[in-house]
Amino acid sequence: MAATTEDTILPGVKHVILVLSGKGGVGKSTVATMLAMTLKLSGKKIGILDVDLCGPSIPRMLNLEKKDVHQCAQGWVPVYADEEQTLSVMSIGFLLASRDNAVIWRGPKKNAMIKQFLTDVYWGDIDYLIIDTPPGTSDEHLAVMETLHTFRPDGAVLVTTPQAVAVNDVRREITFCEKTGIPVLGIIENLSGFICPHCKECSNLFSKGGGESLANAANIPFLGCVPIDVKLAQCLEDGHSFIDKYPTSSAAEAFQIIGKTLLSKTNK
Repeated sequence: MAATTEDTILPGVKHVILVLSGKGGVGKSTVATMLAMTLKLSGKKIGILDVDLCGPSIPRMLNLEKKDVHQCAQGWVPVYADEEQTLSVMSIGFLLASRDNAVIWRGPKKNAMIKQFLTDVYWGDIDYLIIDTPPGTSDEHLAVMETLHTFRPDGAVLVTTPQAVAVNDVRREITFCEKTGIPVLGIIENLSGFICPHCKECSNLFSKGGGESLANAANIPFLGCVPIDVKLAQCLEDGHSFIDKYPTSSAAEAFQIIGKTLLSKTNK
């Protein structure tokens, strides 16, 4: 369990989970969004911090584009995705005039922005903060870890696809976590087979089992496989809740199992 003493950052935040990937294109932001939605359905109050400064996709996935960030006495107020204010989001996407605007910043400015997100956003009392990070092991990751070092985040979820090139990149993420002292909560193998929308048969387009093999070799938990689902992609494109619309789909069921596993690992 993450620290909650008054001298730490993120007052009111009980747990922090980072979502990491060794390379782009593996569905890291999709996984971060779906984990947040799954934990929310479990009755938890959730925050998502999108620190992928050059590719902020969370606002679009949650249909929050063109929303404004406001100030209060405690700092920035995140954007809420629901009327009950049980899912809050902060992203640089809210600070850009257009989704087409590029963030062309050098490392120090990126690091300063990330530290400001971690210290100046008023999340209130939430159960979980999901941090969606950029691909790789860049300066942005170090900025997150340096700022969070007194908070002791619960750990990281590593996202891969079945292909060997993606799995090899995740090995580097495991090394990064070891060197920065962050526990690895487990590996998720995303895009693991394609579910036919007509016959429901699963075809292994990109092979299968690479993520589980890596987890076994590294002696870390394997959280599960998430198949390709065209309905999931469409829901995220349109900003709709996939879990609410298709709760019995294979992908939704996979995320629900993963969510329950993470709850059992962190709710101690």
